[in-house]
Amino acid sequence: MSSSQTSPDAPETLSDDRIPQLAARLKAAGDPLRLEILRLLSQDSYSVLELCRIFDLRQPALSHHLKVLAQAGLVSKRREGNNLFYRRSGDGLEALFGSLDRLPLPAARADAVTEIASERAEASRRFFADYGNRFREQQELIASYDVYGPQVAQLLRNGESALEVGPGEGEFLAELAPRFDTVTALDLSPNMLERAQDFAQGQGLGNIEFLRGDTREAAARPASVDSVVVNMVLHHTPEPEQIFRDLETTLKPGGQLLVAELQAHQQDWARDACGDLWLGFAPEQLTCWAELAGLESGRSVYSALRNGFQIQIREFVKPETS
Repeated sequence: MSSSQTSPDAPETLSDDRIPQLAARLKAAGDPLRLEILRLLSQDSYSVLELCRIFDLRQPALSHHLKVLAQAGLVSKRREGNNLFYRRSGDGLEALFGSLDRLPLPAARADAVTEIASERAEASRRFFADYGNRFREQQELIASYDVYGPQVAQLLRNGESALEVGPGEGEFLAELAPRFDTVTALDLSPNMLERAQDFAQGQGLGNIEFLRGDTREAAARPASVDSVVVNMVLHHTPEPEQIFRDLETTLKPGGQLLVAELQAHQQDWARDACGDLWLGFAPEQLTCWAELAGLESGRSVYSALRNGFQIQIREFVKPETS
């Protein structure tokens, strides 16, 4: 072997051009408060005002820390209407982040995070309590079931048991019921669950269990379903990443998770008109959440609508046990 060659088993070394970048990241992270911010942003996206509440800081002081972290490439930001939401990024510091993420949040900050999550969930519940009877009208402002439902059905496997999270008017239950022995329809809104139940009864679908609750109810039934379907739901949920973790738990090894969701957009009117908490998600964001939950990417379908929205239909698979 010539001196210019390296063994394939040799450890990776940093090139000269990466050393200054790594040094800048370490310098930016070398502050106790900024480390706590990075720890928090590993779990969810938060706006500047939410972070001010959690860390009990004035906005100018917090914005300074976020600017330092952003310039070092340790956090990324995205605009949601008039608000900027921050999330941790920063490839290349996995070892540091691994140790950081094992540290619990201080009790006061954990309480503030729980309070914000509850407020997000309550906003969603209020919308569906107030506007549930106009759900179809509101949903069709963005994308009707006919736009995404048949495409999701094409990716759906057959099996013994299935779960649909947020069944809406219940249309996709007609796809699930003939393909599975048992189907569970899970929804936090009693109004929407009742509408899905009325649809199922009208269609003569007799193998469906209707369950009120969030995805923690699903996680309480580990390794119990072959397929999970989440159609146009994530942008209504206060903690999308937690949804992936819960659903990974309820899936059997080898099971599939199908997600139909909006891609990131800037049509802020959807918040008030359709109860959206999030203005869609970049495909790589869904991939990141799925991988953090232990799922692997499968098939994908993307389509653009004439009203400016784009839909992504994603399949994620739980690895088989060895």
